[in-house]
Amino acid sequence: MFDLGTQELIMIFIVAFLVFGPKKLPELARTLGKGLKQLKSAMHGITESLEEAGSEIKEEVEKAGSEIREEVEEATGLEASIYESISANINDISKATEEKKAKSKKEEDDETPRLFGDSEDKEKQQQENDNAVTTKEEKKEPGTDG
Repeated sequence: MFDLGTQELIMIFIVAFLVFGPKKLPELARTLGKGLKQLKSAMHGITESLEEAGSEIKEEVEKAGSEIREEVEEATGLEASIYESISANINDISKATEEKKAKSKKEEDDETPRLFGDSEDKEKQQQENDNAVTTKEEKKEPGTDG
């Protein structure tokens, strides 16, 4: 604690012997011993108080840690349920989109022959018109313009 070596202690003892004399030195040593004993007991009491406070703090920290852990687990559970809900919604939307695409494709396929049929009908009408025009031209009398 004070880092006193043997030489320092001998020097202190000699100075104390010269200052107090041989008659008061034993009484001084007794008083110093009692003072050191009280100091040790006070230090021991402080150490116990600190250890007690430390254990109480440790218990409170562990309790708070377990509460936080429970809340995190609860939040994680909520997060998982939200994730599952969102995944299910995404799957539903994907299925609906695929069905709509398939339906649109089917309608497009159904309309495609009609488009070709329309163009064939137009071609037939054009041929009929051409035939009608040639028929009218053949029916016209020769030598008349008109």
